[in-house]
Amino acid sequence: MKQHLKTLEIYLHIPFCIRKCEYCDFLSAPAGLQTQERYVRALEQEMRGRAAEYREYQVSTVFIGGGTPSILKPEWIRRLLDTLRCQYQVAADAEITLEANPGTVDVHTLKQFYHAGINRLSLGLQSTWDEELKALGRIHTYQQFLDAYEAAVSAGFTHINVDLMSGLPGQTLESYETTLRRVAELIPPPEHISAYSLILEEGTPLAERYEAGALELPREETERQLYVLSKEILQEYGYERYEISNYARNGCVCRHNVGYWTRENYLGFGIGAASLVENVRFQNGRELQRYLTDPLGQREQLQQLSLTEQMEEYLFLGLRLTAGIAVQDFYNTFHYELEQIYGQVIEKHIKEDLLAYTDRVGGRYLHLTERGLDLANYVMADFLEPQLPG
Repeated sequence: MKQHLKTLEIYLHIPFCIRKCEYCDFLSAPAGLQTQERYVRALEQEMRGRAAEYREYQVSTVFIGGGTPSILKPEWIRRLLDTLRCQYQVAADAEITLEANPGTVDVHTLKQFYHAGINRLSLGLQSTWDEELKALGRIHTYQQFLDAYEAAVSAGFTHINVDLMSGLPGQTLESYETTLRRVAELIPPPEHISAYSLILEEGTPLAERYEAGALELPREETERQLYVLSKEILQEYGYERYEISNYARNGCVCRHNVGYWTRENYLGFGIGAASLVENVRFQNGRELQRYLTDPLGQREQLQQLSLTEQMEEYLFLGLRLTAGIAVQDFYNTFHYELEQIYGQVIEKHIKEDLLAYTDRVGGRYLHLTERGLDLANYVMADFLEPQLPG
């Protein structure tokens, strides 16, 4: 009898970039080719050394993020994917995504990435206005993005995501609408668009300039209008919002991200990479030199999630999806009725027109309303620290 394999998502963290963006607080920094190659070898060592622990899993998605993974030599990306396929059971239809900065790729490198096995490309555009890109510290121009997009299509990529940002220094409703329309009108149009609001992270150059009064951002009401504009304009071009900040054409959602929001098992490799496997959370240490020396000795912060912690995550991750959460799935997972745990919270937010139930194929779903999606953080805060009956 054929063994039934459990699903596993893989994340590979590439912590290198040409220059750190003004808003970035990710674990990334510039590094030379020698350090990059040593890191690739360490990743291969970590993947091989952990493989025996995951024989009962099939890899459904791979996401190579950073940093700027596209600064690696294509042959190194091929080596990483070859190691992964050799050591793990990777599904034939696995979604394999590479994040790319438009300033780091051309048709030659993109063809090599494609033939290495990358079948989904995520291009970090952020804005189509060079002055807005400059304010963010991006290394590319709008024209370089256009060149990269054309090169990606020529290389064979059909699954392309474009990242956009709102709430940028100097951004107006008019400039953001132009950005949305320019991207949606690309030929062929991207299958997926991520539209995030700029967040000023503590300690970043952008945050420090703002705190010093040297940076002006759109006002709160304008930020809200920008947020609404994303949905309205993208819907006009056939994109449906399936998650608070993500839009896709029919059938083109990011499977890796959906797996994260629905709490699939996922395993991270590389410095700082986080994992969740069978309700145990852990992550690798964040020091590059330690990782290069001992990639298998970096696991830390192991945490067995309690039942209530699992419920918290299930709700505040699942409700990010516009489809919401299946009531029956909650019961099947936790053996409690959803209303047993969250009845009062649900009733409160239904009365406020922030939550609703909808019956559809597959059963009954609890989901955020359109108004609730706009106030998601307020709603989700009430789903923390659930109390079990009795």
